[in-house]
Amino acid sequence: MSTPDDSTPATSPRKVSILSSLGPAIITASVVLGPGSIVSASKLGNTYGFSMTWVVLLAVVLMICMTALSARLGVVLEKSLCEELKVRAGRPLAILAGVSVFLICACFQYSNNLGILLAVEPLMENVSPTFSISVIVALNVFIIAVLWGLKSLYGHIETLMKILVAMMTIAFAINLGCALLIPAEEAPAEAAVAAAEVVAETPAPSPITLVTIIAMFATTFSVAGAFYQSYLVREKGWTIANIRQGFVDSTLGITVLGLITLMVMSTSAIVLHGKAGIELNSAADVALALEPAFGKFAVIIFCLGIFAGAFSSFLVNSMIGGAMLSDGFGLGYHIDKTWPKVFTTIALLTGMSVAVYVKSQDLPKPANLIVFAQSVTVIANPVLAAALLWLATRKDLIGNRKIPTWLKIMAVIGLIVAIGFAYRTLSGLLGS
Repeated sequence: MSTPDDSTPATSPRKVSILSSLGPAIITASVVLGPGSIVSASKLGNTYGFSMTWVVLLAVVLMICMTALSARLGVVLEKSLCEELKVRAGRPLAILAGVSVFLICACFQYSNNLGILLAVEPLMENVSPTFSISVIVALNVFIIAVLWGLKSLYGHIETLMKILVAMMTIAFAINLGCALLIPAEEAPAEAAVAAAEVVAETPAPSPITLVTIIAMFATTFSVAGAFYQSYLVREKGWTIANIRQGFVDSTLGITVLGLITLMVMSTSAIVLHGKAGIELNSAADVALALEPAFGKFAVIIFCLGIFAGAFSSFLVNSMIGGAMLSDGFGLGYHIDKTWPKVFTTIALLTGMSVAVYVKSQDLPKPANLIVFAQSVTVIANPVLAAALLWLATRKDLIGNRKIPTWLKIMAVIGLIVAIGFAYRTLSGLLGS
């Protein structure tokens, strides 16, 4: 029997325009668009120019379909996805899904903490470890206070994510505009000097391999993000009457994700591609590499985009982990309820603790933690993709609750891609 916490909010969604009801997919896009995605897109543009554009477009199409499928399941199924898995396949599978997502989110939350610092790193000099640690602790304390202090959190989070995604879109559009409008011969003098230093030799074109294609897909196609979309539409209060809105929301929200990825990749392709000696290992590296051509102002704009990406991932990532773990154990998923807040707080504190330790000891990335998170990903991604496909093919989904055949076909492709991710990750772990 469904508990009140597990059911869709009782209030019916009022009649509003489709555009004004957008939101769940924007939240999903915000967690995918972190500093890591920005760096990956920049590295691809730097290494391959525009030749990987088609891969981004395919990844966006697949992410739209998986997100739309999850959103549709969120309104046609009686219970949340983890509760449906429990009812139809047993509690262990629901727990596996919840624990897997939580471990991934908690393990990688440390990088979201460090991403906040990387966003301001190019703009500040001689930042002490003590200051960095203070910023990390203060930010987490503030987020936890907001988490426990505000009511109706979903509405506030949706509004904030819309603002942050808009910041990213504007910031990276400005940078792309600078790249398009400033010809090489009109670039500042210091840009010519910098170019002379790095273009000592023309690097040979890098071949596009299957590993490269899978890696590009991984920056845009997030199975966990798509899975959580079903929870977001329930948080918003959508019902089966909002199926069309769910599809439009998924299409537009994930399209924004793809647009930002393409803008970042294109900027790097125009400004940095073909230049030897440029290594982009962090968001700070990307900003500093662009500075000779763009000047300080454009770099500030770029860093604002990085900050928006880091902060949005910071908040939503922990929320996904907390809600999924709570629902996996049958404790409810609504972010306003106690147990999702408890587990979200644990995810926040885990990420903060690791980030503080890394900064205090001046350590590189915690390799053991990354290996553990990657190991969990090997299990989680195929499980979540298979769960979406399995639930979509249930025979009791009939009439207007039936999942379209084309969405199920795309789910099969998504599962294959998830297995490909898992195989690549497992091969890398065994090889190391």
